[in-house]
Amino acid sequence: MPVPQRLNFVTIGAWSVSALRDFYRHWGWRENEGGSDDYVSFRVGSVVLAIFPIDRLADEAATNALTRERDGWNGVTFSINFTSRADVDRAIADAVAVGGSAVGDPVEREWGGYSGYVADVEGNRWEFAWAPGFDPE
Repeated sequence: MPVPQRLNFVTIGAWSVSALRDFYRHWGWRENEGGSDDYVSFRVGSVVLAIFPIDRLADEAATNALTRERDGWNGVTFSINFTSRADVDRAIADAVAVGGSAVGDPVEREWGGYSGYVADVEGNRWEFAWAPGFDPE
Protein backbone atom coordinates (compact mmCIF):
# COMPACT_ATOMS: atom_id res chain seq x y z
CA MET A 1 0.00 0.00 0.00
CA PRO A 2 1.59 3.31 -0.98
CA VAL A 3 1.66 6.15 1.53
CA PRO A 4 -1.04 8.66 0.47
CA GLN A 5 0.26 11.87 -1.07
CA ARG A 6 -1.35 14.27 1.36
CA LEU A 7 -0.54 16.31 4.44
CA ASN A 8 -3.08 16.60 7.25
CA PHE A 9 -1.15 18.13 10.16
CA VAL A 10 2.06 20.02 10.83
CA THR A 11 2.95 20.09 14.52
CA ILE A 12 5.34 22.61 16.03
CA GLY A 13 7.03 21.64 19.27
CA ALA A 14 6.77 24.77 21.42
CA TRP A 15 8.70 25.92 24.46
CA SER A 16 5.60 27.97 25.30
CA VAL A 17 2.28 26.87 23.79
CA SER A 18 0.57 30.01 25.09
CA ALA A 19 3.17 32.33 23.51
CA LEU A 20 2.76 30.68 20.10
CA ARG A 21 -1.03 30.66 20.50
CA ASP A 22 -0.96 34.43 21.11
CA PHE A 23 1.44 34.98 18.20
CA TYR A 24 -0.87 33.28 15.68
CA ARG A 25 -3.96 34.89 17.17
CA HIS A 26 -2.29 38.27 16.58
CA TRP A 27 -2.07 37.31 12.93
CA GLY A 28 -5.85 37.18 13.05
CA TRP A 29 -6.03 33.38 12.97
CA ARG A 30 -8.95 31.72 14.72
CA GLU A 31 -8.13 28.83 17.03
CA ASN A 32 -9.91 25.50 16.56
CA GLU A 33 -12.13 24.26 19.37
CA GLY A 34 -10.61 21.89 21.91
CA GLY A 35 -7.44 23.82 22.73
CA SER A 36 -5.79 23.77 26.14
CA ASP A 37 -2.59 24.89 27.86
CA ASP A 38 -0.89 21.85 26.28
CA TYR A 39 -2.35 21.92 22.78
CA VAL A 40 -3.73 24.40 20.30
CA SER A 41 -4.52 24.13 16.60
CA PHE A 42 -5.46 26.35 13.68
CA ARG A 43 -6.99 25.38 10.34
CA VAL A 44 -4.59 26.55 7.61
CA GLY A 45 -6.30 25.80 4.31
CA SER A 46 -6.71 22.03 4.18
CA VAL A 47 -3.99 21.42 6.80
CA VAL A 48 -4.09 21.77 10.59
CA LEU A 49 -1.21 23.59 12.26
CA ALA A 50 -0.89 22.12 15.76
CA ILE A 51 1.21 23.43 18.65
CA PHE A 52 2.27 20.99 21.36
CA PRO A 53 4.90 21.17 24.15
CA ILE A 54 8.28 20.36 22.63
CA ASP A 55 9.31 17.98 25.40
CA ARG A 56 6.15 15.91 24.98
CA LEU A 57 6.49 15.93 21.20
CA ALA A 58 10.11 14.83 21.56
CA ASP A 59 8.96 11.89 23.71
CA GLU A 60 6.96 10.70 20.70
CA ALA A 61 9.01 11.85 17.70
CA ALA A 62 12.61 11.85 18.96
CA THR A 63 12.56 9.05 21.47
CA ASN A 64 15.98 9.57 23.05
CA ALA A 65 18.71 12.18 23.34
CA LEU A 66 20.99 10.29 20.96
CA THR A 67 18.32 10.37 18.25
CA ARG A 68 17.67 14.08 18.79
CA GLU A 69 21.38 14.93 18.68
CA ARG A 70 22.28 12.68 15.74
CA ASP A 71 19.38 13.69 13.54
CA GLY A 72 19.31 17.33 14.55
CA TRP A 73 15.55 17.07 15.01
CA ASN A 74 14.08 20.56 14.85
CA GLY A 75 10.86 20.12 16.82
CA VAL A 76 8.57 19.90 13.77
CA THR A 77 6.54 16.88 12.67
CA PHE A 78 4.33 16.25 9.67
CA SER A 79 1.29 13.99 9.87
CA ILE A 80 -0.67 11.85 7.49
CA ASN A 81 -3.96 10.53 8.79
CA PHE A 82 -5.33 7.15 7.72
CA THR A 83 -8.75 5.55 7.80
CA SER A 84 -7.75 2.65 10.08
CA ARG A 85 -5.16 1.44 12.58
CA ALA A 86 -4.18 -1.33 10.15
CA ASP A 87 -3.40 1.26 7.46
CA VAL A 88 -1.10 3.05 9.93
CA ASP A 89 0.78 -0.19 10.60
CA ARG A 90 1.12 -0.98 6.88
CA ALA A 91 2.31 2.52 5.97
CA ILE A 92 4.99 2.51 8.67
CA ALA A 93 6.23 -0.90 7.49
CA ASP A 94 6.28 0.35 3.89
CA ALA A 95 8.18 3.54 4.83
CA VAL A 96 10.80 1.52 6.71
CA ALA A 97 11.10 -0.93 3.80
CA VAL A 98 12.18 1.91 1.49
CA GLY A 99 14.82 3.36 3.83
CA GLY A 100 12.94 5.21 6.56
CA SER A 101 13.54 4.56 10.24
CA ALA A 102 10.84 3.62 12.73
CA VAL A 103 11.04 6.20 15.53
CA GLY A 104 8.11 5.10 17.64
CA ASP A 105 5.96 2.03 17.30
CA PRO A 106 2.28 2.82 16.81
CA VAL A 107 0.42 3.07 20.11
CA GLU A 108 -2.94 4.22 21.44
CA ARG A 109 -2.60 7.94 22.23
CA GLU A 110 -4.12 9.86 25.15
CA TRP A 111 -6.14 11.92 22.67
CA GLY A 112 -8.04 8.81 21.58
CA GLY A 113 -6.22 7.94 18.38
CA TYR A 114 -3.46 5.61 17.26
CA SER A 115 -0.15 6.69 15.77
CA GLY A 116 3.54 5.98 15.26
CA TYR A 117 6.49 7.92 13.89
CA VAL A 118 8.88 7.38 11.00
CA ALA A 119 11.97 9.40 10.10
CA ASP A 120 12.68 9.85 6.41
CA VAL A 121 16.21 9.39 5.08
CA GLU A 122 17.21 12.86 6.35
CA GLY A 123 15.60 12.54 9.78
CA ASN A 124 12.38 14.51 9.15
CA ARG A 125 9.62 13.15 11.38
CA TRP A 126 6.33 11.88 9.99
CA GLU A 127 3.49 10.82 12.25
CA PHE A 128 1.20 8.24 10.67
CA ALA A 129 -2.09 8.43 12.57
CA TRP A 130 -5.65 7.25 12.81
CA ALA A 131 -8.06 9.52 14.69
CA PRO A 132 -11.65 8.59 15.49
CA GLY A 133 -14.11 10.80 13.66
CA PHE A 134 -11.45 12.42 11.44
CA ASP A 135 -11.88 11.87 7.71
CA PRO A 136 -8.40 12.26 6.21
CA GLU A 137 -9.56 12.67 2.64
